[in-house]
Amino acid sequence: MFKPKTLALALAMTASLFTAASHAATAQPSVVIVHGAFADGSDWAKVVPLLQAEGIKVTVVQNPLTSLADDVAATQRVLNNQGDNVVLVGHSWGGTVISQAGTDKKVSGLVYVAAFAPDAGQASKDLGKDYPAPSGVKDIAADKNGFLYMTPQGMATGFAQDLPAQQTAIMAATQGPIRASAFDDKTSVAAWKGKPSWYVVAAEDHMIQPDLQRAFAKKIGAQTTELKTSHVPQQSRPGDVAKVIIQAVHKSQVAAQ
Repeated sequence: MFKPKTLALALAMTASLFTAASHAATAQPSVVIVHGAFADGSDWAKVVPLLQAEGIKVTVVQNPLTSLADDVAATQRVLNNQGDNVVLVGHSWGGTVISQAGTDKKVSGLVYVAAFAPDAGQASKDLGKDYPAPSGVKDIAADKNGFLYMTPQGMATGFAQDLPAQQTAIMAATQGPIRASAFDDKTSVAAWKGKPSWYVVAAEDHMIQPDLQRAFAKKIGAQTTELKTSHVPQQSRPGDVAKVIIQAVHKSQVAAQ
């Protein structure tokens, strides 16, 4: 049985250690990644260890892909567990999600990777209407539940044409179908208007027109990096994508000091 003074000392030491750990967690650079449609968190498996090697805490959101509101809520749950100074990364459809969720006060920077970057009041489906339809969208199929998915052929030739067939076959099998109606959901804010942004343009993208990506990057005033890749530069050029994210982390840290 602890004596009162001994118990009080133990509790005080525990509280002190907890406070120190909390401060350390808050000070640690943090990245939250929001994957896109026709994928899940494993889409970022090549980038995550590169960020972790730099001492960056990384969390990949597992989107339900059922609606914009649901994916924003999933992202918000992850943000709630972070300290301050979070760099929020979005790929493809994930760009729409971070444009909405990125207004969180913990978010210090946004990184768009071959991603939609809507303004407030825009729906994802309307963003490319002034551009030719990209060739990969013809291989998007609908199921009986109102969800869309990439066919194996589409994954290999339209979504990730610069990856080996064995890898695209796995991606097709593990993909996350998205509810078709999600592309009708409109954002209510545009986080990029108040946060520094970076954009990775995939110059050989068959899912979102590269010229549209360049227009997004210009519109949001992003620091832009262009890579000659398919729609998934995080898979074919993970080192280059990680480099952009690390740069965003460092710039955000300097700004926070």
